[in-house]
Amino acid sequence: MASQALTLLLLLLSVTALSDAGSIGVNYGRVANNLPTPDKVVELLKSQGLNKVKLYDTDATVLTALANTGITVVVALPNELLASAASDQTFADNWVQSNISKYYPATKIEAIAVGNEVFVDPKNTTKYLVPAMKNVHASLVKFSLDSTIKISSPIALTALQNSYPSSAGSFKPDLVEPVIKPMLDFLNQTGSYLMENSGLVDTGNGLKYYSLFEAQIDAVFAATSALKYGDVKMVVTETGWPSIGDENEIGASEANAASYNGNLVRRVLSGNGTPLRPQDPLNVYLFALFNENQKTGPTSERNYGLFYPNEQKVYDIPLTQEQLKRGQSTPVNGNTSQVPVVGEVSKTSVGQTWCVANVNAGDKKLKAALDYACGEGGADCSPIQPGSTCYNPNTLEAHASYAFNSYYQKKTRAVGTCEFGGAAYVVSQPPRYGNCEFPTGY
Repeated sequence: MASQALTLLLLLLSVTALSDAGSIGVNYGRVANNLPTPDKVVELLKSQGLNKVKLYDTDATVLTALANTGITVVVALPNELLASAASDQTFADNWVQSNISKYYPATKIEAIAVGNEVFVDPKNTTKYLVPAMKNVHASLVKFSLDSTIKISSPIALTALQNSYPSSAGSFKPDLVEPVIKPMLDFLNQTGSYLMENSGLVDTGNGLKYYSLFEAQIDAVFAATSALKYGDVKMVVTETGWPSIGDENEIGASEANAASYNGNLVRRVLSGNGTPLRPQDPLNVYLFALFNENQKTGPTSERNYGLFYPNEQKVYDIPLTQEQLKRGQSTPVNGNTSQVPVVGEVSKTSVGQTWCVANVNAGDKKLKAALDYACGEGGADCSPIQPGSTCYNPNTLEAHASYAFNSYYQKKTRAVGTCEFGGAAYVVSQPPRYGNCEFPTGY
């Protein structure tokens, strides 16, 4: 996701695949070295009632784990393959055979995202987009998959020339003829549909917008209508909010993330559309499933996740109709070990974070990382020695968490200082083990 706190993407998929009620899915990114195995991820998705997932590739282990689960999947052909897919039908055929038909129908692949944010790709792959989409679709036809698997491409809102007021939404002129119109025409021909937040009144049509999220969606609707493709449906393939950010990322906080995503889920599951298209249900993929510790950029980039790598919630929000009915809506962290605060939103200031042990890494890896932190790493491990203030609880997890956090704070919470080869991760609530207080600086 881009460095801004919020980025909305559009993906065009099949109208027939849209349900009558709004739906919530999640983006499963894997730019990290401390995530659960795909099998465990599938169990997590099922336990949370999430039955729609979007991937950024066609990883064999992930697609195999998703087989026979009933979870629908959007996969991706990455930007670096666009040129080959556009210029060589045989390449597209082989890619579809190896990455799609091999797994379908056991794995319920419903769409292929050809490229990602291609219009802002620094490698200038825009010219390959529509030809690649057409060739991949032709391959689906060869394997008799075109009626069940749709083709599209996520585009960033930066493709818009105007987005306010929503009724004046329009695409950038330099994109319209070369790529936007051909893409929309392709979507119409193949039966595909288009995938894309705070009290604004649109002076162009008088409709009132209570969120910029809705206003931005309707700006895209207006832009497509202006090109005579107003019947194209839409799915939001990325939207989210970071729970932690750098000191200059003012809006990045656990409370704001819980508020944004929690309210969005309620909005989507209410079944209503946007002011411009009230009868069209909202279909949204939240960004993202996990915090991903190897993503580059500001701190927020690594902290969009709904879950920590240990599968504990970063904050507690409803994700299904059933959870909404149960009143599961408290925007707080549900972790009762590493991040135990329950019942209130963190009052921690922006940028204040801690480093804790990832128990899923296993005892051997935790012990080796603990030895490094307390030895060569220079962490202050005197408080976890026998008789000292943080010796109890006398567990590997508690001692490793203290040592990892000491190292992390001594390194001024710099990027990469809370990894330990996947044995640790960053949290935004103060860890609590017994009566031990974890430092936030030295």
